[in-house]
Amino acid sequence: MDWTLEVVVVPVSDLDASIAFYRDKVGFDLDHETTNEHMHVAQLTPRGSGCSIVIGSLPSQNEMAPGSLRGLQLVVADAEAARAELLGRGVEASEITVFDERDGGTFFGFADPDGNTWAVQQIRARGDKPLIPVEARGRFGAE
Repeated sequence: MDWTLEVVVVPVSDLDASIAFYRDKVGFDLDHETTNEHMHVAQLTPRGSGCSIVIGSLPSQNEMAPGSLRGLQLVVADAEAARAELLGRGVEASEITVFDERDGGTFFGFADPDGNTWAVQQIRARGDKPLIPVEARGRFGAE
């Protein structure tokens, strides 16, 4: 049986500021924002990813302190280009560190406004062989 990771809940203190950060600065796609009598949440997906983040006021989010999530990991084909893109959008990012010269050993990091931290790993092979084929990308009818 296959098990897929589809959503990670990220605890934040300000939904609107977090949407603006992840959508406008980091470049995630806003899949939807839902408000009803039970919740106010947004789902965002990194381009090329099969897994999304959910931020807002779900009960599980209310049990976690904003900024308490550490080391979520993104993968890119080119760490230098990804870091430059984030810096150009106003995101503070650490310097690139090469832990191992082999593919997969290069990292940098950043944090959201609440202090949830992200590691960005370079795997050059993703440039030639993405996990999610381009023709299969897009959620909720949006690309």
